[in-house]
Amino acid sequence: MRIALGLEYEGSDFCGWQSQAGGGAVQDALESALSIIADAPTRVACAGRTDAGVHALAQVVHFDTDAVRPDTAWVRGVNTHLPDSVAVRWAQPVSSDFHARFSALGRHYRYLLLNRAERPGLMARRVSWFHRPLDAKAMAEAAGLLLGEHDFSAFRAVACQARSPVKTLRRADVARHGDLLVFDFEASAFLQHMVRNIVGALVYVGKGAHPPEWVGEILAGRDRARAAPTFDACGLYFAGVDYDPAWQLKVGAGETAMIL
Repeated sequence: MRIALGLEYEGSDFCGWQSQAGGGAVQDALESALSIIADAPTRVACAGRTDAGVHALAQVVHFDTDAVRPDTAWVRGVNTHLPDSVAVRWAQPVSSDFHARFSALGRHYRYLLLNRAERPGLMARRVSWFHRPLDAKAMAEAAGLLLGEHDFSAFRAVACQARSPVKTLRRADVARHGDLLVFDFEASAFLQHMVRNIVGALVYVGKGAHPPEWVGEILAGRDRARAAPTFDACGLYFAGVDYDPAWQLKVGAGETAMIL
């Protein structure tokens, strides 16, 4: 039987999603909890890997098991064995040809940036911070230049293992909510550090170091060395996944209305 799960996590205390030999990853914590409920070693596959310190609002995973359990066991039962910063939101059986990663049609990321003179206290480790005033309108204009299918090499981590730097960015929004800047991105798939590198470039525009057109020039130049530094992991959230409605998953595109 194949089971799909939706989960959320606060990634500050993890080394990322992907399992590590010494443990410490979100995947390690989830597989350990699932193995207890299944009474057998259990491995999972996720819709999108996240780096150290990155959070998730609506991650989707799947696993195979011979254990017959009610859906509540895969939610409340598993949650009793997870750290407080990880929680399964829903569970449901799916057909064996469903794959959390390869069945995904699109992925959503949200980035939160506190823009005020004082550093965050209550939201520390859950938002990034920039102390100088930022022009959200100019940043939104610059973000719009990234929409469509492009070679995103200028916003790709050196260690990125993606086969191609060409991705289709379908959404790139910037909105201000008081002192909080909220960035929303949606694409077919993302390169490693792509969102954090884009945010870094948009901050350069927002603080007046470059006009919005500069972001388009950086994109066309395909040179990571000419772009802005990578922004903090703590502001980044994996916000959801798009699947074909035929899968009838309980959660599709994620609950991205949630800010924190």
